Amino acid sequence: MAQGRAPRADAVRNRRKILTAAGEQITAHGPDVGMDEIAAAAGVAVGTLYRHFPAKTDLVAAVVAEYVARVADDAEAALGRVSTGTRALDELTAFLGRVIEASVTDRAVKAAAAQALGAEPGDRTAEDRAGAAVAALIHAGQVDGDIHSDVTVNDIYLLFSTAPTDQPPVARARWLTLVVPGLTTQARPSGS
Repeated sequence: MAQGRAPRADAVRNRRKILTAAGEQITAHGPDVGMDEIAAAAGVAVGTLYRHFPAKTDLVAAVVAEYVARVADDAEAALGRVSTGTRALDELTAFLGRVIEASVTDRAVKAAAAQALGAEPGDRTAEDRAGAAVAALIHAGQVDGDIHSDVTVNDIYLLFSTAPTDQPPVARARWLTLVVPGLTTQARPSGS
């Protein structure tokens, strides 16, 4: 393929089918699912899968990268709402909740990330976008006086890594109720 040339429509469709099937197969069978099974689920030949993803680590990295891009889009949308008048603390809290719920339903990402498959996304643009948007949300909340001055993006990532994604919805909601006071300067409402 000539450099600068857009990928063919069928190649784009095949890549999308492979990524969708990989997410579904990893969710159903764990990250050790074979490339043959992923290709069959995608409805493509194994050779097609390997043309797009020469190694399984490349495929896992792409699945994780798609998830991170969705998180970045969500964080940027939350920041956009803050710029139109929504409280940053409310947006950050809702963002935390959405990411936790997405992690529950997107078990493929959780399973893939938990494995030592060596999947390192080469392009960190989405990760950088997410970090910048979360940092801006935190800063806006700090300016409002709603978020502690020492809260950082790394603190938010720590919260994500400790979320009870294997627990039922009521436990996840309770977890969020318990962690938000660690971020905010406001007292937790009684009865929460």
